[in-house]
Amino acid sequence: MENKNHQHSGKMKGGLRTMPFIFANEICEKLAVVGFGANMISYLTGQLHLPLTKAANTLTNFSGTASLTPLLGAFLADAFAGRFWTITIASIIYQIGMISLTLSAILPKLRPPPCQGDQICEVADSGQIAILYISLLLTAIGSGGIRPCVVAFGADQFDETNSKQKTKTWKFFNWYYFCMGASMLVAVTVIVYIQENIGWGLGLGIPAIAMAISIIAFILGYPLYRNLDPAGSPFTRLLQVCVAAYRKRKLSEVTNPEMLYENDEIDADISIAGKLVHTDHMRFLDNAAIVTEEDNRKSPDLWRLNTIHRVEELKSLIRMGPIWAAGILLITASAQQNTFSLQQAKTMNRHLTHSFQIPAGSMSVFTLTSMLSTIVIYDRLLVRIFRRITGLERGITFLTRMGIGFVVSILATLVAGFVEIKRKHAALDNGLLNHPNTMIPISVFWLAPQYCLHGVAEAFMSIGHLEFFYDQAPESMRSTAMALFWSAISAGSYTSTLLVTLVHKYTAGENGSNWLPDKNLNMGKLEYFYWLITLLQVANLVYYIVCAKFYTFKPLEVMKQDDEPHKENGVELATHV
Repeated sequence: MENKNHQHSGKMKGGLRTMPFIFANEICEKLAVVGFGANMISYLTGQLHLPLTKAANTLTNFSGTASLTPLLGAFLADAFAGRFWTITIASIIYQIGMISLTLSAILPKLRPPPCQGDQICEVADSGQIAILYISLLLTAIGSGGIRPCVVAFGADQFDETNSKQKTKTWKFFNWYYFCMGASMLVAVTVIVYIQENIGWGLGLGIPAIAMAISIIAFILGYPLYRNLDPAGSPFTRLLQVCVAAYRKRKLSEVTNPEMLYENDEIDADISIAGKLVHTDHMRFLDNAAIVTEEDNRKSPDLWRLNTIHRVEELKSLIRMGPIWAAGILLITASAQQNTFSLQQAKTMNRHLTHSFQIPAGSMSVFTLTSMLSTIVIYDRLLVRIFRRITGLERGITFLTRMGIGFVVSILATLVAGFVEIKRKHAALDNGLLNHPNTMIPISVFWLAPQYCLHGVAEAFMSIGHLEFFYDQAPESMRSTAMALFWSAISAGSYTSTLLVTLVHKYTAGENGSNWLPDKNLNMGKLEYFYWLITLLQVANLVYYIVCAKFYTFKPLEVMKQDDEPHKENGVELATHV
């Protein structure tokens, strides 16, 4: 909630004029993140000389941790610090991690000596690995405060009680993701080129400088921001509902929802945009809102009696769970772009001219350009077409948008398997199967379709996921909702690590064969791995369709300007899915 002493002035804050500062922060922050993440597999294998599977798992583990820490950052933002200060402090921690990583690339003693040709490379020692892990851990902690808060903080600048501003919120998600993608595009082209051709010190130093600029830009916008005060620990409220429901588990269910406890004064700080109304799902939780003779209605013990609004907060999060889980495998599929797909690119002809070749780490430029193009086409063209068909202001529901993303992602991994077969046939035809470090005479642009399809999938699924979490989460848990978005990415990254580890272990043959070999990708069966992910995604799509079909949208009662209550019935909206 906004500070009550500044409610009048708070209405003058926020809006579109805050977007340059927030977008500037996001652009510079993503330039920093992607600037050292996009090509990190090359740094780990080429500079620290780690085996391929260990390097791939290091990256996915780091990505998973960086996407898990937002749960902590969201808790601090929603319960104590607020989003502005959480973002600021977390950015500083991230900056320290970036500086540490840059120093490890500059100082020779912090990495193993270089090796050339077929020379046996000295793997980084435990001290050098420790510095790498500490640097990555600091950036992961920093990400934990930035990622769940920036999106929610930007959306907070639009007042949901104002019908004109509310329609701008879903557009914000599109343009937020567009700015993020544009910054990532610069990172995977300019920054990766510098890393490959000039040096890792400068290649990591520029993102570190960009991160410092992002902090300054964000702080400069402070006087204009619409800052919402933290409403207390959301996890404590959820636990209170669970405890109260358990204590009253032996009571008979109340058949009339109007008999359940309500207290607008207690809920004032967590229901600014509207009050959650009762739903018939998970009625056992309603016991937490049953008033007994022992309860004090005016000043209740929240560990025994809760309002129906708080009960519905918990129900909302539980209902979101199955949709959250459906996003995990899409992240697992797209994670291969920065690991095995990148390794494929390193073996292929990347020359545009005789003297210039595309860095393997820049292949994700195809993902980003297709993602950016899809966002623009969707926002400017498809929304208008869908609006005429569905009658919805946003064109299609976020559940439908996510479903489209799942289908496109399946096509991406299916295509990737066939491209890998073609790549290995080219190696066989030219007698290069046993020469992993020799360029195969096949154009790297054969990989473009799978990268582009992943970009289209992300434009639909990831933005739809963001919209879903922000819209369906209780308003006092918006940072927590964004953390759920990133925790799905975390789970997807960890699933990738688990899948790679299991496939590498159980496909190993006595003659040294393996689907995912450490040293020679030409002798592996990477296409089988891609098709395994494809099959898993097909099963996941069926699961998602079932979840979306039975999902109940958050029912919210809001007060219009004429003070007449207006119910937004999620069940009716669900018919458009």
